[in-house]
Amino acid sequence: MEVINTVGRRKASIARVYLKKGSGEITVNGKVYTEYFPQKHIQNTITDPFATVGVEGEFDAKVNVSGGGFKGQAEAVRMAISRALTQVSEDYRKPLKDKKYLMRDARVVERKKYGKPKARKSFQFSKR
Repeated sequence: MEVINTVGRRKASIARVYLKKGSGEITVNGKVYTEYFPQKHIQNTITDPFATVGVEGEFDAKVNVSGGGFKGQAEAVRMAISRALTQVSEDYRKPLKDKKYLMRDARVVERKKYGKPKARKSFQFSKR
C-alpha cells in the first residue's frame, strides 16, 4: 500500500490527509494531533474513524489543515481520514457511512444582509 491522499471539507476548513501503514502516528500541520487539538472531545473526533473500523494504531496520518475554527478543522480531518480508509478497504465503507463520516456537511454561516444588524435579526419596530 502506497500513500493515500484524500481531502475533507467542513465550513471554511479544508484538510488534506496522507495515510500510510504505520504505528498510529497522527500529525496535524507538523504537530502531534493532541498538541494541535488540546480538547479531549475534539481529539476523539479525529480518532473516531479508526475506532469505527477497528484499526487503531495501524495507520500513520499526516494532515495539512487550513481555514475555519478548531471544530470545523477537526470534522474536516475526520472526513478526510474516513475517505482514505474507504480506499484502503471497501469493507470499511458501510460502518463509516452509517455514522455519516463520509457525508459532506455543507452548513455554513449565513451572510449578513444590508439594513439588518445580523443575517435575519431586525431592528426594533416602533409603530409610533
